[in-house]
Amino acid sequence: MSSPKPNPVRDTLGGADAKNLQIQLPMDDTLGQTIVGRLLQQCSQTHKFWETQPVAQLKDIKDTSLPEGPIEPPTLVSKVKQEPYNLPGQFEWTTCDLNSDDVCSEVYSFFKENYSELAFKAEYSVEFLRWALCPPGYYQSWHVGVRVKTSKKLVAFIGGAPGRIRVRDEVIKMAKINFLCVHKKLRSKGLAPVMIKEVTRRVHLQNIWQAAYTSRDILSTPVSTCQYWGRMLNPKKLRDVGLTLFTERMSMSMTIKFFNLPDAPITPGFREMERRDVPAVTELFRNYLCQFGVAADFDENDVKHWLLPRENVIYSYLVVSPETHEVTDFCSFYAFPVLIPGNRKYTTVKYAYSYYNIATVTLFP
Repeated sequence: MSSPKPNPVRDTLGGADAKNLQIQLPMDDTLGQTIVGRLLQQCSQTHKFWETQPVAQLKDIKDTSLPEGPIEPPTLVSKVKQEPYNLPGQFEWTTCDLNSDDVCSEVYSFFKENYSELAFKAEYSVEFLRWALCPPGYYQSWHVGVRVKTSKKLVAFIGGAPGRIRVRDEVIKMAKINFLCVHKKLRSKGLAPVMIKEVTRRVHLQNIWQAAYTSRDILSTPVSTCQYWGRMLNPKKLRDVGLTLFTERMSMSMTIKFFNLPDAPITPGFREMERRDVPAVTELFRNYLCQFGVAADFDENDVKHWLLPRENVIYSYLVVSPETHEVTDFCSFYAFPVLIPGNRKYTTVKYAYSYYNIATVTLFP
């Protein structure tokens, strides 16, 4: 299962105030044991913060007596705090209407300047932001911003989008939390924790009590982990901008030849997904995802939003059997440019991230 954003919520997400937005799964199956085994190998230090919080601990992973379900059960919506949390005096809350071109452009510009401290910065377009944060049934109130009272300048943002996740035989409504960003000059003002509390409050007001989020750090009890693997499509450009290095044994000509691709697809029946394919792709997805203990629960509206091709955002392809005319395979990726500062020849490099892929007949290389 993939999450529909490439650059996940930053390290600050997941504090004590977000404790009600976590889930606990038993680790008595092979997949769970594999994940935990890898974590134990990687995690040689104790979690000084997480060990003080009301969450499951690594030391409990083999305790099969622990109940399956939420760490803390849902409460009544009427008991949820009705007023927003207090911000430092010079700031105020704002709800960002991403349907507004002006507001969405403002959020885009804010991310462009502040979302990453790395040398190479992802540039999420207006279309990408709407794709990631405005799926069917989204809540505008989950697009939480912070402004300076006097200038009305946007200085912080955190976003949430609804989703349905099937955990074993139960479908759970969840929030997918993403795009936590604070202005680079305000990182020490304590805005991130109160933003997490506020988006948690707003999620609870919709009677939703679970959420999924990602972090580059190892958390105390993650549901899953992943590792990125890359393939170069333009080795010379990547070398010129400093995104890759070559060993002495691998010349440029050898590298280009190694990563070379055919000019056109060689799989019979391979083509871009179209709107008419939505019912068939939905059925393919539901049949494929049912084999997993935890997976997204997709209907046709979800498939339309997340998988129908959008230029410079999401690209989806399928294989139609020449004999039966049925959709047998599916592959997709989402894409966005990364800004390359200080390079005289190139200003951006385009990144593509593998998204949902299903192969029932075709063996993808």
